[in-house]
Amino acid sequence: EMATVPLGFNIDAPCWDQSTFVGRLKHFLNITDPRTVLVPEEELDRAKALVEGCRAGLLPPGSSQEQLLYAKKLYDSAFHPDSGEKMNLIGRMSFQVPGGMALTGCMLQFYRTVPAVVFWQWVNQSFNAIVNYTNRNAASPISLRQIGVAYVTATGTALATAVGLNLYTKQAPLLLARWVPFAAVAAANCVNIPMMRQQEIINGVTVMDGDNNELGHSRRAAVKGIAQVVVSRITMAAPGMIILPIIMERLEKSPFMQRIRVLHGPLQVLLCGGFLLFMVPAACALFPQRCSLALADLEPELRDSIMAKHGDKVPYVYFNKGL
Repeated sequence: EMATVPLGFNIDAPCWDQSTFVGRLKHFLNITDPRTVLVPEEELDRAKALVEGCRAGLLPPGSSQEQLLYAKKLYDSAFHPDSGEKMNLIGRMSFQVPGGMALTGCMLQFYRTVPAVVFWQWVNQSFNAIVNYTNRNAASPISLRQIGVAYVTATGTALATAVGLNLYTKQAPLLLARWVPFAAVAAANCVNIPMMRQQEIINGVTVMDGDNNELGHSRRAAVKGIAQVVVSRITMAAPGMIILPIIMERLEKSPFMQRIRVLHGPLQVLLCGGFLLFMVPAACALFPQRCSLALADLEPELRDSIMAKHGDKVPYVYFNKGL
Protein backbone atom coordinates (compact mmCIF):
# COMPACT_ATOMS: atom_id res chain seq x y z
CA GLU A 1 0.00 0.00 0.00
CA MET A 2 1.31 3.45 -0.96
CA ALA A 3 1.22 6.57 1.17
CA THR A 4 0.24 9.99 -0.17
CA VAL A 5 2.60 12.97 -0.47
CA PRO A 6 2.52 15.38 2.53
CA LEU A 7 0.23 18.35 1.88
CA GLY A 8 2.03 21.31 0.30
CA PHE A 9 5.24 19.33 -0.35
CA ASN A 10 6.62 19.71 -3.89
CA ILE A 11 9.71 17.58 -4.53
CA ASP A 12 10.69 19.69 -7.56
CA ALA A 13 10.62 22.98 -5.67
CA PRO A 14 14.23 23.93 -4.80
CA CYS A 15 14.99 24.12 -1.08
CA TRP A 16 16.67 27.51 -1.60
CA ASP A 17 15.63 30.64 -3.49
CA GLN A 18 17.01 30.22 -7.03
CA SER A 19 16.67 33.92 -7.84
CA THR A 20 19.64 34.75 -5.55
CA PHE A 21 23.29 33.75 -5.92
CA VAL A 22 23.47 32.43 -2.32
CA GLY A 23 20.36 30.29 -2.86
CA ARG A 24 21.79 28.83 -6.06
CA LEU A 25 25.17 28.26 -4.35
CA LYS A 26 23.51 26.21 -1.58
CA HIS A 27 21.56 24.26 -4.22
CA PHE A 28 24.70 23.40 -6.21
CA LEU A 29 26.78 22.67 -3.09
CA ASN A 30 24.10 20.05 -2.45
CA ILE A 31 23.96 18.44 -5.91
CA THR A 32 27.67 18.72 -6.87
CA ASP A 33 28.66 17.01 -3.61
CA PRO A 34 31.53 14.70 -4.75
CA ARG A 35 30.44 12.02 -2.23
CA THR A 36 27.43 11.24 -4.44
CA VAL A 37 29.87 9.77 -7.00
CA LEU A 38 30.38 6.84 -4.60
CA VAL A 39 26.64 6.04 -4.28
CA PRO A 40 25.87 2.59 -5.85
CA GLU A 41 23.78 2.45 -9.06
CA GLU A 42 20.92 0.57 -7.31
CA GLU A 43 20.58 3.36 -4.73
CA LEU A 44 20.45 5.96 -7.54
CA ASP A 45 17.72 3.95 -9.26
CA ARG A 46 15.77 3.71 -5.99
CA ALA A 47 16.12 7.49 -5.56
CA LYS A 48 14.75 8.03 -9.08
CA ALA A 49 11.78 5.71 -8.39
CA LEU A 50 11.07 7.58 -5.14
CA VAL A 51 11.21 10.99 -6.88
CA GLU A 52 8.96 9.83 -9.73
CA GLY A 53 6.55 8.23 -7.23
CA CYS A 54 6.42 11.48 -5.27
CA ARG A 55 5.65 13.41 -8.48
CA ALA A 56 2.79 11.00 -9.13
CA GLY A 57 1.54 11.49 -5.56
CA LEU A 58 2.39 7.97 -4.33
CA LEU A 59 5.04 7.05 -1.78
CA PRO A 60 6.17 3.94 0.13
CA PRO A 61 4.64 4.02 3.66
CA GLY A 62 6.83 5.68 6.28
CA SER A 63 8.74 7.87 3.77
CA SER A 64 10.03 10.92 5.65
CA GLN A 65 10.62 14.35 4.16
CA GLU A 66 14.38 13.91 4.84
CA GLN A 67 14.40 10.69 2.77
CA LEU A 68 12.57 12.45 -0.05
CA LEU A 69 14.99 15.39 -0.05
CA TYR A 70 18.01 13.04 -0.03
CA ALA A 71 16.49 11.05 -2.92
CA LYS A 72 16.03 14.33 -4.82
CA LYS A 73 19.67 15.26 -4.12
CA LEU A 74 20.83 11.93 -5.60
CA TYR A 75 18.40 12.30 -8.50
CA ASP A 76 19.64 15.82 -9.32
CA SER A 77 23.29 14.74 -9.10
CA ALA A 78 22.95 11.74 -11.43
CA PHE A 79 19.99 12.24 -13.81
CA HIS A 80 19.62 14.75 -16.62
CA PRO A 81 17.14 17.57 -15.80
CA ASP A 82 15.57 17.46 -19.31
CA SER A 83 15.45 13.77 -20.20
CA GLY A 84 15.54 12.10 -16.77
CA GLU A 85 18.19 9.69 -18.14
CA LYS A 86 21.06 8.60 -15.93
CA MET A 87 24.19 10.58 -16.87
CA ASN A 88 27.54 8.85 -17.31
CA LEU A 89 29.68 9.14 -14.18
CA ILE A 90 32.49 11.20 -15.76
CA GLY A 91 30.07 13.79 -17.13
CA ARG A 92 28.26 14.50 -13.84
CA MET A 93 28.94 17.81 -12.09
CA SER A 94 29.53 15.82 -8.89
CA PHE A 95 32.57 14.24 -10.64
CA GLN A 96 34.06 17.67 -11.47
CA VAL A 97 36.01 17.88 -8.19
CA PRO A 98 37.77 14.47 -8.31
CA GLY A 99 38.17 14.52 -12.11
CA GLY A 100 39.04 18.19 -12.40
CA MET A 101 41.54 18.23 -9.53
CA ALA A 102 43.55 15.36 -11.03
CA LEU A 103 43.63 16.91 -14.50
CA THR A 104 44.21 20.52 -13.41
CA GLY A 105 46.95 19.42 -11.01
CA CYS A 106 48.71 17.51 -13.78
CA MET A 107 48.36 20.37 -16.29
CA LEU A 108 49.86 22.80 -13.77
CA GLN A 109 52.64 20.40 -12.77
CA PHE A 110 53.71 19.22 -16.23
CA TYR A 111 53.87 22.46 -18.19
CA ARG A 112 57.56 22.61 -19.06
CA THR A 113 57.87 20.26 -22.07
CA VAL A 114 55.79 20.29 -25.26
CA PRO A 115 54.95 16.50 -25.16
CA ALA A 116 53.67 16.84 -21.57
CA VAL A 117 51.61 19.93 -22.49
CA VAL A 118 50.13 18.14 -25.52
CA PHE A 119 49.26 14.99 -23.56
CA TRP A 120 47.57 16.70 -20.59
CA GLN A 121 45.66 19.21 -22.73
CA TRP A 122 44.39 16.32 -24.87
CA VAL A 123 43.27 14.35 -21.79
CA ASN A 124 41.60 17.47 -20.35
CA GLN A 125 39.72 18.25 -23.58
CA SER A 126 38.54 14.62 -23.78
CA PHE A 127 37.18 15.01 -20.23
CA ASN A 128 35.58 18.38 -21.12
CA ALA A 129 33.93 16.93 -24.23
CA ILE A 130 32.25 14.22 -22.10
CA VAL A 131 31.12 16.82 -19.53
CA ASN A 132 29.75 19.20 -22.20
CA TYR A 133 27.92 16.42 -24.03
CA THR A 134 26.45 15.05 -20.78
CA ASN A 135 25.20 18.47 -19.60
CA ARG A 136 23.82 19.76 -22.90
CA ASN A 137 20.18 20.77 -23.28
CA ALA A 138 18.91 17.23 -24.02
CA ALA A 139 16.05 18.44 -26.20
CA SER A 140 18.61 19.12 -28.97
CA PRO A 141 20.05 15.87 -30.38
CA ILE A 142 23.62 15.91 -31.73
CA SER A 143 25.10 13.47 -34.25
CA LEU A 144 28.30 11.47 -33.74
CA ARG A 145 29.90 13.42 -36.60
CA GLN A 146 29.13 16.74 -34.87
CA ILE A 147 30.54 15.39 -31.59
CA GLY A 148 33.71 14.34 -33.45
CA VAL A 149 34.13 17.73 -35.12
CA ALA A 150 33.54 19.56 -31.81
CA TYR A 151 36.07 17.35 -30.02
CA VAL A 152 38.78 17.73 -32.68
CA THR A 153 38.26 21.52 -32.95
CA ALA A 154 38.39 22.12 -29.19
CA THR A 155 41.39 19.85 -28.70
CA GLY A 156 43.15 21.55 -31.61
CA THR A 157 42.44 25.00 -30.11
CA ALA A 158 43.73 23.96 -26.68
CA LEU A 159 46.89 22.41 -28.11
CA ALA A 160 47.61 25.33 -30.46
CA THR A 161 47.13 27.83 -27.60
CA ALA A 162 49.16 25.79 -25.09
CA VAL A 163 52.06 24.86 -27.39
CA GLY A 164 52.16 28.33 -29.00
CA LEU A 165 52.21 30.14 -25.65
CA ASN A 166 54.61 27.56 -24.19
CA LEU A 167 57.17 28.35 -26.89
CA TYR A 168 56.43 32.09 -26.65
CA THR A 169 57.01 32.17 -22.87
CA LYS A 170 60.34 30.29 -22.96
CA GLN A 171 62.21 33.57 -22.31
CA ALA A 172 59.48 35.05 -20.08
CA PRO A 173 59.30 34.88 -16.24
CA LEU A 174 58.49 31.39 -14.95
CA LEU A 175 55.10 32.47 -13.59
CA LEU A 176 53.88 33.37 -17.10
CA ALA A 177 54.72 29.86 -18.28
CA ARG A 178 52.73 28.45 -15.35
CA TRP A 179 49.67 30.42 -16.54
CA VAL A 180 49.77 28.91 -20.04
CA PRO A 181 47.49 25.93 -19.11
CA PHE A 182 44.75 28.36 -18.00
CA ALA A 183 44.93 30.31 -21.26
CA ALA A 184 44.61 27.02 -23.19
CA VAL A 185 41.67 25.82 -21.07
CA ALA A 186 39.85 29.16 -21.44
CA ALA A 187 40.39 29.25 -25.22
CA ALA A 188 39.24 25.64 -25.61
CA ASN A 189 36.09 26.26 -23.52
CA CYS A 190 35.13 29.09 -25.90
CA VAL A 191 35.23 26.53 -28.75
CA ASN A 192 34.31 23.23 -27.11
CA ILE A 193 30.98 24.22 -25.52
CA PRO A 194 29.41 26.03 -28.53
CA MET A 195 30.65 23.27 -30.89
CA MET A 196 29.35 20.45 -28.69
CA ARG A 197 26.00 22.22 -28.41
CA GLN A 198 25.78 23.56 -31.96
CA GLN A 199 22.37 21.92 -32.56
CA GLU A 200 20.90 24.30 -29.99
CA ILE A 201 22.30 27.29 -31.88
CA ILE A 202 21.13 25.92 -35.26
CA ASN A 203 17.62 24.75 -34.25
CA GLY A 204 17.02 26.74 -31.07
CA VAL A 205 16.08 25.50 -27.60
CA THR A 206 12.57 24.94 -26.28
CA VAL A 207 11.30 28.05 -24.50
CA MET A 208 8.40 28.01 -22.03
CA ASP A 209 6.18 30.41 -20.17
CA GLY A 210 6.19 30.75 -16.37
CA ASP A 211 3.90 27.69 -16.06
CA ASN A 212 6.18 25.47 -18.19
CA ASN A 213 3.93 25.53 -21.26
CA GLU A 214 5.96 25.13 -24.44
CA LEU A 215 6.00 28.24 -26.64
CA GLY A 216 8.43 27.34 -29.43
CA HIS A 217 12.18 27.18 -30.19
CA SER A 218 14.61 30.09 -29.93
CA ARG A 219 18.17 30.35 -31.26
CA ARG A 220 18.77 33.56 -29.32
CA ALA A 221 17.89 31.77 -26.08
CA ALA A 222 20.39 29.03 -27.00
CA VAL A 223 23.15 31.61 -27.60
CA LYS A 224 22.44 33.30 -24.25
CA GLY A 225 22.44 29.96 -22.36
CA ILE A 226 25.66 28.71 -24.00
CA ALA A 227 27.47 32.05 -23.43
CA GLN A 228 26.60 31.84 -19.72
CA VAL A 229 27.90 28.25 -19.55
CA VAL A 230 31.21 29.31 -21.18
CA VAL A 231 31.63 32.09 -18.58
CA SER A 232 30.79 29.64 -15.76
CA ARG A 233 33.30 27.04 -16.93
CA ILE A 234 36.14 29.56 -17.28
CA THR A 235 35.27 30.95 -13.82
CA MET A 236 35.32 27.39 -12.44
CA ALA A 237 38.92 26.89 -13.60
CA ALA A 238 40.25 30.41 -12.99
CA PRO A 239 41.12 30.60 -9.26
CA GLY A 240 42.90 27.23 -9.17
CA MET A 241 44.80 27.85 -12.40
CA ILE A 242 45.70 31.51 -11.70
CA ILE A 243 46.22 31.65 -7.90
CA LEU A 244 47.72 28.17 -7.41
CA PRO A 245 50.74 28.82 -9.69
CA ILE A 246 51.54 31.93 -7.57
CA ILE A 247 51.33 29.81 -4.38
CA MET A 248 53.49 27.02 -5.87
CA GLU A 249 56.02 29.56 -7.19
CA ARG A 250 56.52 30.85 -3.62
CA LEU A 251 56.47 27.42 -1.98
CA GLU A 252 58.96 25.79 -4.34
CA LYS A 253 61.67 28.28 -3.31
CA SER A 254 61.61 27.09 0.30
CA PRO A 255 64.33 24.61 1.39
CA PHE A 256 61.67 22.19 2.69
CA MET A 257 59.92 22.06 -0.71
CA GLN A 258 63.27 21.61 -2.46
CA ARG A 259 63.77 18.43 -0.41
CA ILE A 260 60.34 16.94 -1.24
CA ARG A 261 60.22 17.55 -5.01
CA VAL A 262 58.47 14.21 -5.52
CA LEU A 263 55.46 15.51 -3.57
CA HIS A 264 54.99 18.70 -5.64
CA GLY A 265 52.59 16.96 -8.04
CA PRO A 266 50.34 15.36 -5.37
CA LEU A 267 50.33 18.63 -3.37
CA GLN A 268 49.25 20.56 -6.47
CA VAL A 269 46.44 18.04 -7.14
CA LEU A 270 45.20 18.35 -3.51
CA LEU A 271 45.25 22.15 -3.62
CA CYS A 272 43.34 22.07 -6.94
CA GLY A 273 40.73 19.91 -5.21
CA GLY A 274 40.39 22.54 -2.48
CA PHE A 275 39.74 25.27 -5.05
CA LEU A 276 37.30 23.16 -7.09
CA LEU A 277 35.34 22.03 -4.03
CA PHE A 278 34.08 25.59 -3.74
CA MET A 279 34.44 26.79 -7.36
CA VAL A 280 32.33 24.04 -9.03
CA PRO A 281 29.13 25.00 -7.14
CA ALA A 282 30.02 28.73 -7.21
CA ALA A 283 30.52 28.73 -10.99
CA CYS A 284 27.33 26.70 -11.57
CA ALA A 285 25.48 29.23 -9.37
CA LEU A 286 26.64 32.33 -11.29
CA PHE A 287 23.51 32.24 -13.48
CA PRO A 288 20.09 30.66 -12.87
CA GLN A 289 19.76 27.16 -14.35
CA ARG A 290 16.26 28.12 -15.50
CA CYS A 291 17.42 30.94 -17.70
CA SER A 292 15.04 33.72 -18.80
CA LEU A 293 14.88 35.94 -21.86
CA ALA A 294 12.63 38.99 -22.34
CA LEU A 295 10.00 38.57 -25.04
CA ALA A 296 11.40 41.67 -26.79
CA ASP A 297 14.78 39.90 -27.23
CA LEU A 298 13.37 36.85 -29.05
CA GLU A 299 13.44 36.31 -32.82
CA PRO A 300 10.72 38.52 -34.41
CA GLU A 301 8.74 35.56 -35.82
CA LEU A 302 8.66 33.70 -32.48
CA ARG A 303 7.82 36.89 -30.59
CA ASP A 304 4.94 37.62 -33.00
CA SER A 305 3.53 34.08 -32.71
CA ILE A 306 3.62 34.26 -28.87
CA MET A 307 1.94 37.68 -28.86
CA ALA A 308 -0.72 36.46 -31.31
CA LYS A 309 -1.61 33.58 -28.96
CA HIS A 310 -1.08 35.13 -25.53
CA GLY A 311 -1.08 38.92 -26.02
CA ASP A 312 1.15 40.57 -23.42
CA LYS A 313 0.63 37.86 -20.77
CA VAL A 314 4.13 36.40 -21.39
CA PRO A 315 6.76 39.11 -20.74
CA TYR A 316 9.55 36.53 -20.32
CA VAL A 317 10.28 33.06 -21.67
CA TYR A 318 12.24 30.41 -19.74
CA PHE A 319 14.56 27.55 -20.76
CA ASN A 320 17.18 25.19 -19.32
CA LYS A 321 20.62 26.65 -20.11
CA GLY A 322 22.47 23.40 -19.32
CA LEU A 323 25.56 23.38 -17.08
